[in-house]
Amino acid sequence: VLSFSLVDMFDTIGTLVGTANKAGMIDKDGNMPRMREAMMCDAIGTAVGALMGTSTVTTYVESSTGISEGGRTGMGLPANLLKLVTAVLFLVALFLAPLVGIVPSAATAPAFIIVGVMMLSSIKSLELDDMTEAIPAFLTIVMMPFAYSIATGIAFGLISYTLLKLCTGKVKEISPLTAVLSIIFIIRFACMAA
Repeated sequence: VLSFSLVDMFDTIGTLVGTANKAGMIDKDGNMPRMREAMMCDAIGTAVGALMGTSTVTTYVESSTGISEGGRTGMGLPANLLKLVTAVLFLVALFLAPLVGIVPSAATAPAFIIVGVMMLSSIKSLELDDMTEAIPAFLTIVMMPFAYSIATGIAFGLISYTLLKLCTGKVKEISPLTAVLSIIFIIRFACMAA
């Protein structure tokens, strides 16, 4: 349960921060306003989806593509109309899913490349001169596709960040929450390996 909770929580946090950054919703201190409400919405969606027998209902990083195309504002339309159109298109997609299944993955791969390029726009705000910041960011970015998990990428980033700060004598830069999460992730990986 702890493992699933961590994976879901960090997938959601990574997605929310990424999409909020793309939408310009991050404040001057780098915080996302109303993060608690967004996390609660995702938690309810995950629980209700599981009760209905569906795959996990959660936020996805691909949402940043919709935001960059005007999804945040509704492209000139009222935001509720955009949500309604999206819901109707998802209902239609249920019936078209068997037809879409015959399209080979090689035909859809270019769309994922474009989504990935759009998601990389946040890299410009990284502090690449400080290796104790750059290396964890690099490991986070690289491990997400290798492990096929945002949470695993974040785990590798947190663990490497904590270790690099410890080894370079920058212990004061490690927040207590970062240290605790790093320990939890180390325990999680140790349990998975055992």
